[in-house]
Amino acid sequence: MIVLETQRLRVRNWLETDRPLFAEINADPKVMEFFPRRRSRQESDALMDEVRRRIGETGLGFFALALKDTDEPIGFLGLARTDLEPCLPDGTVEIGWRLAVRFWRHGYVTEASEAMLRHGFETHGLAEIVSFAVENNTRSTAVMQRLGLRHDPARDFVHPRVPDTAPHLRRHVLYAISRDEWLKRQRRA
Repeated sequence: MIVLETQRLRVRNWLETDRPLFAEINADPKVMEFFPRRRSRQESDALMDEVRRRIGETGLGFFALALKDTDEPIGFLGLARTDLEPCLPDGTVEIGWRLAVRFWRHGYVTEASEAMLRHGFETHGLAEIVSFAVENNTRSTAVMQRLGLRHDPARDFVHPRVPDTAPHLRRHVLYAISRDEWLKRQRRA
């Protein structure tokens, strides 16, 4: 199932042949710098199965991001319902991404995320989309800013699933964009 395409990219459901790439990004120390741990291949395979299940049930989730010309997977991107109450209310939808390091600095995340925001607001009728990251993850927050998401300091939070053994990863900043803000941005573009 192809969710959307951009000039260079395709957002689609995961294929069995994508497992090595999924495992690679979940085990890479640079990709996982702002996460409390990396995943083994077995853990990564189980997570991929869970992601595919959620996509099948809800139509939302972190889809494979692939190069359009070759269908080579390069990472993931998508919209997903958060499960972080009381930090974020039930029904909150986040946009998130992760790429293999060799695909960084090509503008892929921004390109695909712009299309995913459109998909979220137009296809799913979302009122707001958020994104969050460890407060010093400037790579991710820079993408959020390029997409027009605004930092909402009142909604910053301490991530409840980050262990106390990783205090430098607990504080998260939250960025958000409403459908109205997104529509205004589209009219200006």
